[in-house]
Amino acid sequence: MTAQRRRAARILLLDGLDRILLFLGADPAVPGETWWFTPGGGLEPGEDVREAAERELAEETGLRGVDLGPLVAYGTVSFSFRGRRYEQEQWFHLARTAETGLDHAGMGEDEHAQLLAARWWTVEELRGTAETVYPAGLGDFLGRLLAEGPPVDPVRL
Repeated sequence: MTAQRRRAARILLLDGLDRILLFLGADPAVPGETWWFTPGGGLEPGEDVREAAERELAEETGLRGVDLGPLVAYGTVSFSFRGRRYEQEQWFHLARTAETGLDHAGMGEDEHAQLLAARWWTVEELRGTAETVYPAGLGDFLGRLLAEGPPVDPVRL
């Protein structure tokens, strides 16, 4: 099966307590398997990464007036969803919000099928969890971001 290639914008959204927002997801085609992941999604035709990050954040969280900061990381990931394979190039923006109340009304059908919960995580909780979190190493990367600030150039995750 040939993988569908796509580009995606993802957001490392921090609240006023330096907690990061993650969603708990599942693939309806793989019952019982769950993972935590950052907000974001695929670029639409004509969008750049920043525009997609702003759109996805509004759709998935309902938050307005988020301070979308710099690109801090990038990477590639292979995954399947509903039996279809994907090869995804993804870019991560750092962002901050004072609001933590979420509204998922803007999500599409596939996103609603995948989303089971939302939670704000501390660096310590991320580093200590036995649950699957994507991208791998997020707790350590977030700890470095908070201690050192954004990198001059995005780092590979």
